[in-house]
Amino acid sequence: MSIKNIVLFVVISLLTFNSCKEKNTTDLAEHKTPQNLPPNILFILCDDLGYADVGFNGATDIRTPNLDQLAQDGTIFTAAYVAHPFCGPSRAALLTGRYPHTIGSQFNLPANGASTGKGITTQEQFISVPMQEAGYYTGAMGKWHLGETSEYHPNHRGFDDFYGFLGGGHKYFPEEFKKQFNRQKDEGKNPVNDYLLPLEHNGNTIDEKEYLTDAFSREASRFIREAKNKNKPFFLYLAYNAPHVPLEAKTQDLEQFKHIENLDRRTYAAMVYAVDRGVGNIVKNLKKTGQFENTLIIFLSDNGGHTGHGANNYPLTGRKGDTWEGGYRVPMFFHWPNKVPKGLKFDFPVSSLDFYPTLNHLAGATIPENKILDGKNIWKAFTSNQNPHDKETLFAMRHREGYTDVAARQNDWKAVKVHQEPWKLFNITHDISEKTDLSAAHPVILEKLVTEAENWSKTHTEPLWFDPLYLEQMWNDSTMATFNKTFKISQD
Repeated sequence: MSIKNIVLFVVISLLTFNSCKEKNTTDLAEHKTPQNLPPNILFILCDDLGYADVGFNGATDIRTPNLDQLAQDGTIFTAAYVAHPFCGPSRAALLTGRYPHTIGSQFNLPANGASTGKGITTQEQFISVPMQEAGYYTGAMGKWHLGETSEYHPNHRGFDDFYGFLGGGHKYFPEEFKKQFNRQKDEGKNPVNDYLLPLEHNGNTIDEKEYLTDAFSREASRFIREAKNKNKPFFLYLAYNAPHVPLEAKTQDLEQFKHIENLDRRTYAAMVYAVDRGVGNIVKNLKKTGQFENTLIIFLSDNGGHTGHGANNYPLTGRKGDTWEGGYRVPMFFHWPNKVPKGLKFDFPVSSLDFYPTLNHLAGATIPENKILDGKNIWKAFTSNQNPHDKETLFAMRHREGYTDVAARQNDWKAVKVHQEPWKLFNITHDISEKTDLSAAHPVILEKLVTEAENWSKTHTEPLWFDPLYLEQMWNDSTMATFNKTFKISQD
């Protein structure tokens, strides 16, 4: 072979090699292994679910086999807190990553048309927006309660798909709420009660025919199948309104709980069971579409259970609306095969404020540099079983009629003020029921926590709305806005 032919052969060989190398690299990029794919995120939120109202958290009279299996195969959080002890503000915190008091959403949006034109400020980017920008298919199913007009609608807050209702609650049986809706319309009532309004899908009215909990489970499965067909990772915010009042359950679900004598408790149990049944069907769809192994499932409640409406927060003191543990400490678990520790109980405190940075980190999404966050990315601490909030304080605050309840927890210690009583101090790690007040024995610790709570309160803004509406006059006429005496420890 001549020198010329040898050179030509070498050149052709190199070109062929490089071409194959580039093709193989492209093929690898296009066909990533499941381990390298960003996870699907299924976020399941219950409404007013009690701390002890699921089997994995101690329920003995309510059966939740599907949730229990997921919790058993994942990690249970024993000290999970939301950022506010009732509905709207808690949801605002979860989706914005901000304490609701810092963005003017300290109160629920008022019902029945009184909130028209109001909603969570659009200056705050919702958790869904960075995910959407990172290529996620995003959905919100169920209860919204964050604004009803166009600029506050889920489809304009980072969610590609929304199916549900925009207000703070709803009746469960379509045949009942449709009749009542039509009756109020015929009587000329304007506005019609929020709990009777038709459901919607992306702004279009829907003639729903199923029990609402079943409808939301059905739509979640539909969304999951669509995500698979789009070949995109998904973020689904599934916000059941169960077991929030009105207490309404299907006959076949009630049949499961004949052993419960109290009718409210029995109906409540059946409503929780319907959620569990729906989650079981969703898991089947995840497995059927091959998405289960790469889906992080998060389950929790928006606040503590309402013990006046069938809930049980044992062993916690208090209920929905309180700054006692029972108001804002909630049942929670993570499930993600081979990524979330199996069979672990995570006993360190975490906050719903942590979801925004943590989940966007897992999604590989970019959070704008100017986005203020009150939580933190806890993933590394969580997976290494370390305290993500060591020496950091988590707060709760609820404005009542003319006064304010407050709580501040740091590591083992919690300071709490409720119902205009003196400040109390508890070792919350060893006294989860808040029975033994240690304020006299540890005055320095109490003073430190109260001072931190007071400094935190100085970051708050004026409420953008009030619920009930008469609280606005009370806010302006009293000293509520200036927290007068709230942070005074001595009773002199």
